[in-house]
Amino acid sequence: MIESVNHWEGGSDATPVTLAILAGGEGSRMGRPKGDLAVGRVPLLQYVHRRLAQGPTLLVTAPGRVRPPGAQLFDQEVIDPVAGAGPLRGILTALEHASTPLLLVAAIDMPGIARRHLDWLAEQLRASPEAAGLFLRRGALMEPLPCAFRVQNATSPVRTVLDAGRRSVRSLLDVPGFGVIDVPSDWADDVWTNLNDPAAWDAFVRNAPEV
Repeated sequence: MIESVNHWEGGSDATPVTLAILAGGEGSRMGRPKGDLAVGRVPLLQYVHRRLAQGPTLLVTAPGRVRPPGAQLFDQEVIDPVAGAGPLRGILTALEHASTPLLLVAAIDMPGIARRHLDWLAEQLRASPEAAGLFLRRGALMEPLPCAFRVQNATSPVRTVLDAGRRSVRSLLDVPGFGVIDVPSDWADDVWTNLNDPAAWDAFVRNAPEV
């Protein structure tokens, strides 16, 4: 397992990064696909794009849930080969279509993530040239998303894990080259907002920051 420093304090190289947003979930607990949700009159996907987009963008959807509102803002939409295969399948699809050496992966249902959080994560990956992929840890909890990957090093191992029938993102921590880093202490709890069900959605839209 790769362990990195908690804060990147050095200079940055110019390795470009693709941002992939996973939006292929069924939304079974929400009662409808999360791509159909809107913050006021702004589609949720557009809301997330406004908060995070910088550089090449990739939207990962699933059969039956293509072209959600806001999809037109992305440089490319790619579709998982099967529906309901989970976020690790979405990560592999993003790796297979990324247009840059580095890849950041976030999700439509985590609108508390801001661009500065992803920029920090990308710097950690740049600072760890031996890492195929990095995940975040807060306290004792490993968060599967957002995460960052070195595309050339990560694609084959992720495919191997999926082919073995292991669908949990956490399975990658058993693979050499994938590790976790602690999040900075100044990241607020709302960074980890997860829109899993109607109650979580209602709580979010009451206080959603404007973008």
